[in-house]
Amino acid sequence: MEKPKIKQLNLDLSVQGTKCSSEPKPFIKWAGGKRQLLEDLVKNAPKQFNDYFEPFLGGGALFFKLYTLGKIKRAHLNDSNKALIDAYTVVKEKPLELIAELEDPKYVNDEKTFYKIRAEEPTDLVKSTARLFYLNKTAFNGLYRVNSKGHFNVPFGRYKKANILDEENILAVSQALQKTEITCQDFEQATKNAHANDFIYFDPPYHPLSKTSSFTSYTKEDFNEEDQKRLAKTFNELSNKGCFVMLSNSYNDLVLDLYHGYNVKIVQASRMINCKGNGRGKIAEVMITNGY
Repeated sequence: MEKPKIKQLNLDLSVQGTKCSSEPKPFIKWAGGKRQLLEDLVKNAPKQFNDYFEPFLGGGALFFKLYTLGKIKRAHLNDSNKALIDAYTVVKEKPLELIAELEDPKYVNDEKTFYKIRAEEPTDLVKSTARLFYLNKTAFNGLYRVNSKGHFNVPFGRYKKANILDEENILAVSQALQKTEITCQDFEQATKNAHANDFIYFDPPYHPLSKTSSFTSYTKEDFNEEDQKRLAKTFNELSNKGCFVMLSNSYNDLVLDLYHGYNVKIVQASRMINCKGNGRGKIAEVMITNGY
């Protein structure tokens, strides 16, 4: 089957004197972000591959690192969180409009403004993305969480300083996204067009270590045990296709059972997003590959 062509936006920022040569980095803080594990992830990624797929995009740390290393030819980026995917689309296609919106003096770091903006539900994608940027930089712990109705419900963070607008990084990220397909769908659908020698990195909501440790509320729908089993089935099918497949998850019996027979590496990561200080620190995670 021939791969669908990716629509590429002809975004020539240099014409407007705003071309950016900086290294792109995640523009949003995301629970479970992989910046601290990038060295291990890159070391365990295939040396060469065709297309890159990341079905649970989140902050996109590995994508941006692989792009900087010149390894991305074409990328298929996906997440089930529509607000997040809308933000990636806006950064890709309308970075200057987003920067202009974030320069509005209404985006100030104070509690009254925070709750006013949190209560808003703009329908314009540029304004809704600016709201997401603002809330992410000013909410408690930079946490993104929604309730059962899909409403953002994180309290004010009380930071003395909040870097709400990073113009240089928005432009760098926009350039990095030009040769990408950005979608919002289930991970099975997001990987159905993967072929042999493509590289797929799965970074799903982690299976909880206990009944009280679960954090899957990036969307109003949770990622449960059946989804973990469905993901393992997809991992196996892609491996049988001849794809390079890598997955991150928590270190627990279910995950070890689901990926028995694959290469499992234990890594230590810091748990930074926890309302209790003693709930933070190093925790074991697994990095699983299919033997490439």
